[in-house]
Amino acid sequence: MTEVRALTGAALEAALDAVAALRIRVFRDWPYRYDGDAAYERAYLQTYRDSPRAILVGAFDGGRLVGAATGTPLSDHAEDFAKAFAGTDRALEEVFYCAESVLLPTYRGQGIGHRFFDLREEHARALGFRYCAFCAVVRPGDHPLRPAGCRPLDAFWRGRGYAPLPGVVAEFGWTDVDRAAETAKPLQFWGRRL
Repeated sequence: MTEVRALTGAALEAALDAVAALRIRVFRDWPYRYDGDAAYERAYLQTYRDSPRAILVGAFDGGRLVGAATGTPLSDHAEDFAKAFAGTDRALEEVFYCAESVLLPTYRGQGIGHRFFDLREEHARALGFRYCAFCAVVRPGDHPLRPAGCRPLDAFWRGRGYAPLPGVVAEFGWTDVDRAAETAKPLQFWGRRL
């Protein structure tokens, strides 16, 4: 049976190498198609090491991490997201950022995604945040790597009370598995009041 639990502090830090490996593996698939890099992952995950208010929700099968969802105050990512939130009615300091959710395919459809959100939202409320937000890559409908029959997660997110934040779009670059160089992609923010 899969156990889902929240990790903070030293326990969070101890799990980050496994999170990096999961990110590389899961994000290789649609829609991210990320050609992962361990050095980049170490640098990216430093935010979670440095933030005393960060959370990692881990899904464990025995002692093995099979899924993870992270979160930090959005202000910890201000350099990346300040531009996207400029001109909105949400101050970065009021928003808790639910970053990635990665789960191995065999563990999907068992309610783990809901637990990922439940525990991050609970953590955000305990810290006094008014909003939660996350972002998701936007790919064109005719993208050549889109698998047949893929279903977007929009219905799942809407069912949890999230909606796209109009005009709140960030841009990030990474190398796709079918490319030789990094390209920029739009990421749409979704949010909800806690």
